[in-house]
Amino acid sequence: DILSDLTAGLVGGLGMAPGSNIGADAAIFEAVHGSAPDIAGKGIANPTALVLASALMLDHVKLQDKGDIIRKAVSDTLNIDNVRTGDLGGKATTKQYTDALVARIRNS
Repeated sequence: DILSDLTAGLVGGLGMAPGSNIGADAAIFEAVHGSAPDIAGKGIANPTALVLASALMLDHVKLQDKGDIIRKAVSDTLNIDNVRTGDLGGKATTKQYTDALVARIRNS
């Protein structure tokens, strides 16, 4: 847990770090930052880590092409559209960011 928190800074912070725990009989995919109850309902959360965790889950169930669509949509939303939540230096709310991301996925 400490290592994942520290290394998340290399990719933009905890809001950008997906996680997976894959065992012989089960797999769990999550954002490494946890639930962040201190910002719940405020519209300022960065959903990227959870969205990228869903891409890891798609990879795990052998739907990598679908996971790639999600990863590209995240990259394009952040780097081409410049839609970012506050933790990444942007001004977008969680909903604004999510709407932009969904639009990218729909247009894939």
